[in-house]
Amino acid sequence: MKRLPIASIAIVAALASLPSTVLAQQTPVPYWPMHDYMWWWGPWHMLMPLVVLGLIVAGIVFLVRHLWPGSGVAYRRGAIDVLDERYARGEIDREEYMKRRTDISGS
Repeated sequence: MKRLPIASIAIVAALASLPSTVLAQQTPVPYWPMHDYMWWWGPWHMLMPLVVLGLIVAGIVFLVRHLWPGSGVAYRRGAIDVLDERYARGEIDREEYMKRRTDISGS
């Protein structure tokens, strides 16, 4: 049986004591050309949550204004409705009511 020289045993012992990350070959990071164009995405990336939040708030406001009774555009009283209420309360007499009603309706 052949004996190993002391120097080779010392080298093997030194290599065995090194951590495996030192001995492992490091793979290079792949080059992605897309990274060169990512500078423009930064501001948009920060603004996107604000845009989404704004759309959610606008949707809620739209739904409340158009579906809730007595608010916004969906519930507008016409001129004839106001005229009918004034006549019912006795603020105007029949002659004035009829005259204004014909003026409003256009006939």
